[in-house]
Amino acid sequence: MPLYDLLLPEFDEEIQKTRVTLERVPEDKPDFKPHEKSMAMVKLANHTAALPGFLSLMLTTDAFDVAAPGERPAPPATGAERLAGFDAVAKSARAQLAAAADRTLHENWKLSAGERVIFTGSRYHAIRSMFFNHMIHHRAQLGVYLRMNDCLVPSIYGPSADEK
Repeated sequence: MPLYDLLLPEFDEEIQKTRVTLERVPEDKPDFKPHEKSMAMVKLANHTAALPGFLSLMLTTDAFDVAAPGERPAPPATGAERLAGFDAVAKSARAQLAAAADRTLHENWKLSAGERVIFTGSRYHAIRSMFFNHMIHHRAQLGVYLRMNDCLVPSIYGPSADEK
């Protein structure tokens, strides 16, 4: 069985769960932080929503340097814009993953910040750790932000206190 056949059901499930979480981010508390070292809620939500685009980078490049100069897209102005952007990058990333040759997933991929190497390994491992785990981690952070703001926390891997 090709690796992408193993990844696609997980992709679909995690994207759906992430979308539900993003839908619940309140528009009226963009600067909320649970701690001074934490990311502001809207920044965290925007970062989480953009992560499927990171999967696309993994599938279409051999490496990515986060310190390289380049144009960064403007952040979404509203929650609706964030969701529309998430849907678009998720759709594109899924199509790229479905079309990926198995050998591509075994090839090396590298993430760096200038001279500092952050990750180097197979694309498959990059996808598992740098995309899936990364997105799940930030989605969980958003769940805490939602709880702290009395917003409904979605069921993710089982019931939440708000959805039984």
